[in-house]
Amino acid sequence: MAISWKDAPLVEKFFIVYFAITFIGGIIALIALSPKEFGQVVQGRTIDYDEKNMIVTVVLDARQDAKNPDYSILPPVKFKLPEKDYMRGPIPKVGKRIKLDLDKKEVVIFDDATQNFLHIPIEIVEKKTGIRKDDPLVKDKKFPIIDKEKSTVTTYSARLQTYIIFRVPQEHIDRPPITWEAGDEVRIYYREPGKAHKFMNVSKTDIYKK
Repeated sequence: MAISWKDAPLVEKFFIVYFAITFIGGIIALIALSPKEFGQVVQGRTIDYDEKNMIVTVVLDARQDAKNPDYSILPPVKFKLPEKDYMRGPIPKVGKRIKLDLDKKEVVIFDDATQNFLHIPIEIVEKKTGIRKDDPLVKDKKFPIIDKEKSTVTTYSARLQTYIIFRVPQEHIDRPPITWEAGDEVRIYYREPGKAHKFMNVSKTDIYKK
């Protein structure tokens, strides 16, 4: 015969409430812990790499869109790479060029001195589009090519499939070559901030390769 809540002994009521609170608390705890348990994935462009300590510094993608990224989140973040080779893949190439905007005619770079983005206006001297990485115009060539006398930079964007020669203001031509290079795009899976559980170099990974 069922006993109503009103007629149930005080001890029985206590245990019912106790187990209900414990159960609900357990569910809340699982929900709270789930982001840490399953981790998060971010994408970024490499601007620095500490080879000795295996720490990569990246500017994160604001869109989280692999096909159309927007590397604009500051400050940059650092991640310790996994110790095991198969968990990290190729070491990323470093570059300070964040974006080559041909419509606005500017190059956006990460400036170490200010720890911010710097928008440098450019004058396009020559541009060829639809250039794949295996095209003789760019294959096996090392970019950027800098001509200080003409204040020009010749480079190639694999993402835009564009070979381009552009002129920069005289005060910027003495910047190191890495200024005009785009760092590798990387994808990081982590369970705790600052420590990559898995690291993928998107720029150097052929996802179609068997």
